[in-house]
Amino acid sequence: MLVHVSIHDVSPAFRTEIEDALALCHARGVKPALLVVPNFHGEWPLDAHPDFCARLRELQADGHEIYLHGYFHLSRPREHADLRWLFAQKIASAGEAEFSDVSAEEACARIDDGMRMLTAVGLRMDGFVAPAWSFPKWLLPLLGERGCRFTEDHTHVYDPASGRARPSLVLNFASRTPLRLWSSVAFCRLATGAARVLPTRVALHPKDLHVALLRRETERLLDWGRGHFAGTGPSLLV
Repeated sequence: MLVHVSIHDVSPAFRTEIEDALALCHARGVKPALLVVPNFHGEWPLDAHPDFCARLRELQADGHEIYLHGYFHLSRPREHADLRWLFAQKIASAGEAEFSDVSAEEACARIDDGMRMLTAVGLRMDGFVAPAWSFPKWLLPLLGERGCRFTEDHTHVYDPASGRARPSLVLNFASRTPLRLWSSVAFCRLATGAARVLPTRVALHPKDLHVALLRRETERLLDWGRGHFAGTGPSLLV
C-alpha cells in the first residue's frame, strides 16, 4: 500500500488552516505536498506576502513538494453553459475548476505565469495539479514540454514528461453541503480497501478542518495511512 498526502489551496488566505493541517500530518510522520495557488481568487498574490513565502521555502527545504495549483483557482463566468462545464463548475467544484474550459493559449499563459511566480518567490515547481482535478487531456503534453514530472486527475496520476500514467485512488472530503459532507465521509471509509491494489492520494482542503466531523475523519485517514506514506507524487507511478 502506498499513500501520498497533499494539502490543497495553499495560499496566504488560509495560513492558519494550512499550519493546522501540517501539524496533523507531521504528528503522523508525513510531509505532505503543498499545492500552491499563485494568486488565490485574484486577491492573494504570493509575492505580496513575503513571510508566507519564507515559510513555504522552509517547508520545501525540509522535504515538502511544491505543486503549482492553477493560478487563480477560479473559473471565469460563462453565459452559455454545457453539461461538461456544469459538471466541472457545479458538481466537481464551486466555480473553481480553473483549467476545465481554458484554451491552450490561456492554459500555457497561466502555467507559465504560475511558474514565474514560484520562481520569483524562491520556490521550485515539483509538479502541477489543476483545481478540482479537472483539465483537458491536451494539457498533458504542454506540461511535459515544461519539464513537469507529476500531475493528477480524479482517476490517474501522470508523468507528463515521459507520457506515463497509472490508475490511482483519491480520497478527499467535501463540506459545501450536508449531502456532500456525508457522502464524502462514506466514500472515504468504504474506498480505503482499494488502496491494497491502487496507489492512493489523500487530499486535505484547509477549509474542511473547520468542520468537526471532517477533522476527525481526516485524523482517521492519516492514522490509517501511517507507515505507508509515499515521499513524493512521482513514486506513485513506479
